[in-house]
Amino acid sequence: METLDFDACYRAVSARDARFDGRFYTAVKTTGIYCRPICPARTPASRNVRFYRHAASAEAAGFRPCKRCRPELSPGDPGWDVRGDLVGRALRLIDDGAADDHGVAGLATRLHITERHLHRLFVGELGVGPLAVARTKRLLLAKQLLTETALPVTEVAFAAGFGSVRQFNATMQETYGFTPSEMRATAHRPGAPAALRLRLNWREPYDVEGLFAFLAARAIPGLERIENGSYHRVVQGGSITLTPGDGHVLLDASLDDTRHLARVVARCRRLLDLDADPAAISEALGSTSLAPLVAARPGLRVPGAFDGFELAVRAIVGQQISVAGARTLLGRIVDRAAGFPSAAQMADMDLSGLGMTTRRVATLGDLAGRVAAGDIDLDGGQDPADAVADLLKVPGIGPWTAGYISLRALRDPDAWPSGDLVLVKRMAALGIPQDHLERWRPWRAYAALHLWSSS
Repeated sequence: METLDFDACYRAVSARDARFDGRFYTAVKTTGIYCRPICPARTPASRNVRFYRHAASAEAAGFRPCKRCRPELSPGDPGWDVRGDLVGRALRLIDDGAADDHGVAGLATRLHITERHLHRLFVGELGVGPLAVARTKRLLLAKQLLTETALPVTEVAFAAGFGSVRQFNATMQETYGFTPSEMRATAHRPGAPAALRLRLNWREPYDVEGLFAFLAARAIPGLERIENGSYHRVVQGGSITLTPGDGHVLLDASLDDTRHLARVVARCRRLLDLDADPAAISEALGSTSLAPLVAARPGLRVPGAFDGFELAVRAIVGQQISVAGARTLLGRIVDRAAGFPSAAQMADMDLSGLGMTTRRVATLGDLAGRVAAGDIDLDGGQDPADAVADLLKVPGIGPWTAGYISLRALRDPDAWPSGDLVLVKRMAALGIPQDHLERWRPWRAYAALHLWSSS
């Protein structure tokens, strides 16, 4: 298990350094509470604290989340956000609800390893198994729902991923020492919005205008739009709205089945790159030939994808045509399918007569078949390098397309869309040699966004 530097963590807690929010948690032995590094409470004596890498580790040791700093609001750990190894991918799949839907056995199957091996990896990295991590995720989401919304307790249970209200009540009582109803009575403020609204926090700085402008330029008609500064889109069984706030994005969700909420939250965080580490990225790229661009756009993020297959279709349709032209063609697909089709739906879909070449239609059909069969996983279950290799086996997908998919759908921070004409022209205009690509590792995806944004 990775050992945290006690002195460095304690200095961060004493300074309430926001850069460390989400990287570790402080547990106070005298109170039985664990907090974020930015907790406004008086800093406890060093002899009374322990530090844990994950909230689940603190809870497994018998600590309860602080009601003042609210660990459920921490942005995700940027260290896990960029890791493509088994534990990093498993954590992202747990965020996506995979363990709630299919159990730890199903999670292991998705990763093509045994359940025992997965448990051993988690204990080695975090000190607890994947089941404990999934349970903590459910509890913290439930705590946020009880605190911030007027959603009935019964719906909170299912929205957080619990199988029954009895299980929800028992788990919260056992872990936190109070029932959901008791928490609602003390936490819910009269007049709180009845709609399903949650805060999704980010790390400063955050170039929210740049990211929303990127999404607006590529919004698919009939699926998504930017209106009055908010991003709206249709999701399975409902719709969502994302509105920038002060240090956070407000997520308003309208869902037929609230059991999909955890997945929606995780995918919104990925779409908006909320768990990135802007300080580390700026420090690395700010000392290279990109320094002027980094200084001009602090907090620039890489727009992700709400759905990996959807992003792959966007990339294929957008090959060698304008952004506006791609939007038109994608809008026609959405119109014909009455929504964005899943991989299984597209594999059986008639894509003729939409304005795409025969070769492009064949590429989409081939990719859809492979994703539907589970041969390619674009939503976090597959190692990014392996996924790129499998994408390149699809006729019609070359290095640019695979790189773009890796950059946005696979969340590879070092992805680079080779041969992108805009990037080539911007580098030439700025006098940046091609060999500088190696100097931008492991943040080449962010380098690409800086160059695109400067054009």
